[in-house]
Amino acid sequence: MAKNLEQAESGIQGGHRTEVAGSSAPTAKRRGRGIVDQPSAEAARQKGPFRNPAGRGRDEEEEEGAAEPQKLHKMLAQMGIGSRREIEEWIVAGRVSVNNEPAHTGQRIGPRDRVKVNGKLVHLRFAPRIPKVLIYHKPEGEIVSRDDPEKRPSVFDHLPRVLNGRWIAVGRLDFNTSGLLLFTTNGELANKLMHPSANLEREYAVRILGELTEEQRQSLLDGLLLEDGPAAFNAITDGGGEGANHWYKVTITEGRNREVRRMFEMLGLTVSRLTRLRYGPVVLPPRLLRGKTMELRDREVLDLLKAIGAPASREIAQAAAKRAMRRKQR
Repeated sequence: MAKNLEQAESGIQGGHRTEVAGSSAPTAKRRGRGIVDQPSAEAARQKGPFRNPAGRGRDEEEEEGAAEPQKLHKMLAQMGIGSRREIEEWIVAGRVSVNNEPAHTGQRIGPRDRVKVNGKLVHLRFAPRIPKVLIYHKPEGEIVSRDDPEKRPSVFDHLPRVLNGRWIAVGRLDFNTSGLLLFTTNGELANKLMHPSANLEREYAVRILGELTEEQRQSLLDGLLLEDGPAAFNAITDGGGEGANHWYKVTITEGRNREVRRMFEMLGLTVSRLTRLRYGPVVLPPRLLRGKTMELRDREVLDLLKAIGAPASREIAQAAAKRAMRRKQR
């Protein structure tokens, strides 16, 4: 098992996608490409927001023409332009306009309104679309931020370009932690995936110096009182090891800053390697190389929405089916 953890941590050559199988057992089992059932979780794709609207299909125009007005800040956040809070601040600062008039907080807009952010026209899409979700195998030595005073390498330097949009990180991994990191272009989805109410498990491979005693193991499961509140692992699995290093797999339903490391450090144990293997139902593909990305397919995104208690609407499911049909016809 230690060898398997070493392979998961280092990334194996190739392009294999993880297999998944449904289960009602406490630990998640694999059931498809990159997605696993998540018993503990409560039970679209967008194009660039500044894209030229010319060339849209007739069906899409009819769908958007019949759409209900939506809140301006919500629409822009869903398109990945910024968080809802950021957009509300931009509106107050006069950086957003509707039909060449300054926007106001709480304003609703329709498909025929012309919205500009910093003077640049935004192409709003009211027709249902499946969110883009990206898996990134983060190596150690990269920061999950676009702005770093120390100018350290950023995970955003390695992501595929989104036409006039942006990728939003779902949570963070610290500078010295590697493994699975999720991104999406949909701000609302990112917030739902990070919110504690989603109850999504995170699974990590942890290498420590020495081995856990039975007393230490039980303490980690029962819970420790950290400076920012109590913390406990849901499960701990022995992964074996050689020499001074020993591997463990742990699961936790939280994502506080350096939480896993701090729990071991409280017991006087040093974490020498930490890799995230799973986030909710999404598993790090064992053959996805460090520094590389993989976009989830429509079916996987729909499964992810279901896992957080936000099943796709009938319209989004139909949009996925239509796109799958178009791909088959190519």
